[in-house]
Amino acid sequence: MNKYIKKLIEKSVGKSNNNKNNENNNKNSNTSNTDKKISTDLKNNLNYIKKQFGNSHDIIFREINVGSKICIPAVVISINGLVNQNLIDYDLLKRVMHIDIKLKDDFMEYIKKSIITMVDINDINSMDEVFDGILSGESVMLIDGYSTGFRLDTRDWKDRGVSQPIIGSVVRGPREGFSETLLTNTALLRRRIKTPQLIFDKVNCGQYTKTDVVIAYIKGIANDKIVKEVKKRISKIDIDGILDSGYIEQLIEDEPFSLFPTIGNTEKPDQAAGKLLEGRIAILVDGSPIALTIPFLFIENIQTSEDYYTRPWYATFTRIIRVLSLIIVIFLPGFYISAQTYNQEMLPTHLFITMAASKEGVPFPAFIEILLMSILFEVLKEAGVRMPKHIGEALSIVGALVLGEAAVGAGFVSNPAVMITALTGIATFVIYSLNDSITILRFGFMILGAAGGLFGMLIGTIFLLLHLVSIRSFGAPYMSPLGPSSGRDMKDTIIRAPLWMMNSRSEVITKNTKKSSTNRFFNKSK
Repeated sequence: MNKYIKKLIEKSVGKSNNNKNNENNNKNSNTSNTDKKISTDLKNNLNYIKKQFGNSHDIIFREINVGSKICIPAVVISINGLVNQNLIDYDLLKRVMHIDIKLKDDFMEYIKKSIITMVDINDINSMDEVFDGILSGESVMLIDGYSTGFRLDTRDWKDRGVSQPIIGSVVRGPREGFSETLLTNTALLRRRIKTPQLIFDKVNCGQYTKTDVVIAYIKGIANDKIVKEVKKRISKIDIDGILDSGYIEQLIEDEPFSLFPTIGNTEKPDQAAGKLLEGRIAILVDGSPIALTIPFLFIENIQTSEDYYTRPWYATFTRIIRVLSLIIVIFLPGFYISAQTYNQEMLPTHLFITMAASKEGVPFPAFIEILLMSILFEVLKEAGVRMPKHIGEALSIVGALVLGEAAVGAGFVSNPAVMITALTGIATFVIYSLNDSITILRFGFMILGAAGGLFGMLIGTIFLLLHLVSIRSFGAPYMSPLGPSSGRDMKDTIIRAPLWMMNSRSEVITKNTKKSSTNRFFNKSK
């Protein structure tokens, strides 16, 4: 012990005055954690850290002696529930406390390289790094007499694990979904794209949450300008906390007041990997199972990952069904109101007579009928989502059958109104990625149809198309390749060409448009 004290005295002869002045300044000034350095006095460090954490019961301060003979005081700080306690016990404490260590000039470097067996270990020299490490689930080790410490990756907490995603379920294709753990999500992407060009850049967002955000892209394929723009926008985020990727989406999107999303999202690793291979950028947020993809085009709303795992003819057919569903959701209720109110000549005579007969005794006009039924459908849909799963399913069935039948029987609405609302509601789920946008548009075109008939809907359609072609997603035209048109990119729009024909990437997404391709007839039998 005398040797240890003598060594410390010799080490601090030329720096004692500076250390005292620095410690006095830190005590007397209200500086942030970033400005405060780690002191050589372990007690001062402990007092400061405990003062910052208050009486939080989940913070563990394990005070130990380094070495079985020299007995240098040290402390290991971690958060209970965020660390692997066995890893700390056997790979850190047991080795540091019981191994015979000799005090030497490179003492800290010797411990780091020869004693501690953990894979990820980094030097730290400021209190900001201490708090960042502890609050991220890592362990921090400070040793008396040294102004540097160790930040050890001992993170291990309970997570949901890899499970089948709720949104975007497929008949054919991978059934893995992202989880709330960032390391798990990056591993899922790394397992699919095995190239060193896959880059993960990590930043922190949120003054209090300090949420880890990863920007993923393939170097050489992704557009460097878009990558820089994404990093620039995320770096400018100044907010108390980031709790989900939806925060990032709303803070960096191009058109915050538009009904249409200009940033894509997915819960499927295979879909995110496909976007990366096309030259897009993915954003992963710790604590969120939803990844963001940039840039995002309108045509992606009718595309699913399963389209690329099936034969092109059926994939094209299902995309046409989605486009028809989109048209039905937006225009069908408004068209029904217009035909009933102003434009009866647009309906066949027999159909009009049948619909007029069904409205006999209904006290409300067509607009009020459709409006009431649409609001009722939205109420049932919201109740089904918010209620527990089994109760929600039963509530949706009972509400749709009982209330619909009772409304017709009581004479509040007609049978065509119920049928129009049901068909529109079902079509809404076909284009789930646009569910929010088309729901609001549906009510908008209902009002236009009631106010001006088909002429009012035509004016609304023109303004809608003008808005869509004016939108950009990180520089990419939102309606590309439809407007502006691009013959090369039309292979993967409403029509899905065979994979061997899709030998180029979108020119509005990346400058590296050439894609590795195979000859269709390389295995043709002779």
